[in-house]
Amino acid sequence: MLLIANAYLMNPVAGEEGCYDILIHGERILRIAPGLYEKLQAMQGQLELLATAEESDIDVEDLTVIDGSGMIAAPGLVDVHSHFRDPGFTHKEDIESGARAAARGGYTTVVLMANTKPAVDNAETLTYVLEKGRQTGIHVETCATVTVGLKGQELTDMEALYEQGAAGFTDDGIPILDAALVRRAMEGARKLDVPISFHEENPAYIQNNGVNAGAAATHFGIGGSPREAEIDLVGRDLELALETGACINIQHISSKEAVELVRQAKRRGGNIHAEATPHHFTLTEEAVIKYGTLAKMNPPLREESDRRAIIEGLRDGTIDLIATDHAPHSKEEKEKSITEAPSGIIGLETALALGITELVDTKELTMMSLLEKLTCNPAGIYHLDAGYLAEGGPADIVLFDPKEEFTVKDFSSRSANSPFVGRKLKGVVKYTICGGKVVYQNRGEETI
Repeated sequence: MLLIANAYLMNPVAGEEGCYDILIHGERILRIAPGLYEKLQAMQGQLELLATAEESDIDVEDLTVIDGSGMIAAPGLVDVHSHFRDPGFTHKEDIESGARAAARGGYTTVVLMANTKPAVDNAETLTYVLEKGRQTGIHVETCATVTVGLKGQELTDMEALYEQGAAGFTDDGIPILDAALVRRAMEGARKLDVPISFHEENPAYIQNNGVNAGAAATHFGIGGSPREAEIDLVGRDLELALETGACINIQHISSKEAVELVRQAKRRGGNIHAEATPHHFTLTEEAVIKYGTLAKMNPPLREESDRRAIIEGLRDGTIDLIATDHAPHSKEEKEKSITEAPSGIIGLETALALGITELVDTKELTMMSLLEKLTCNPAGIYHLDAGYLAEGGPADIVLFDPKEEFTVKDFSSRSANSPFVGRKLKGVVKYTICGGKVVYQNRGEETI
């Protein structure tokens, strides 16, 4: 048995907060109540005051207590956009190292992208990922691809892959250009009642990906990636979603125009969602000029007006998810030239702290609103039993100190490609508990 005592509970799915103790029995939460620790001590083994069916199975003598004083207890974080690079690219990350990074960042559930090698477009690869994920300390789900081999030409057997355990569908990393194919994919996803997520960059507009076609591209003497690439496909897919009724997620939104398109589409109805990454609400293309390939990503960091539009989208609910797009690459790969280096940065171990530092401490969002976008909202879209705290619910919990500072340095991820290295942030994860077990404990490290 595990008891979290004296923590400040924040449960965004119900809008509840306050000082509570949380009693965990096995993989589920048994009781949430104020002063529970004191009651248990006073009872000295007598459990009459605990109104639960499991009372007779509890041995108070076998109780581990975590003192949560000064900490927020929230649902374990849920990331619906991570790359663990397994199978095929395990020199960058594998499922075990990715899960360790997730736990260190406060995540108890991750949904992986399907652009592995081989891609998750078949039952064998899907089963491999899910079975390996079960051997970690956290919940590892995965999407399957929309198209066979990520080629954008032929739909996968979505129904069969769903029955095998696919959480949703995406060709993330590669846009799907055939509108008729996208329509059929949306219709298939709607029938299965699963989300379908879209990487929105039309290559017809792009000369060099990963760098905004503006000051950054000019600095490097290249053509870059203009905002029109995103605007074009976002507009198309929002219309198709409204027509088909599919649940869609616009991934890693980067431009103010795309934010406004989503806002207007949501007003028209439909099951439309959009995600922002911590790097897109924190940085602009000036970071690419400063950090080079460490700040190269798809879609690229854009202008300050775009960053502000993303924050406003988070504020008014246009953007209802915060997702990391955790994208590990090796040091050697990122040391290539700006046009040759791969796009992407790691993000699982800094996402919560960036949200606290850049959004909560600056009064852009309340802590409850931030946690909503990191827990119950992403869990809800994927129909996951996650992202909430309740008696009888999953014992997936993050305990963090929102005021403690740390310097970003070392990572549990196999890769270290981050423009945030050396930066001071607020919000230290102290414990990550998944399925009633402590899967990460901060033992006083000053850096991550």
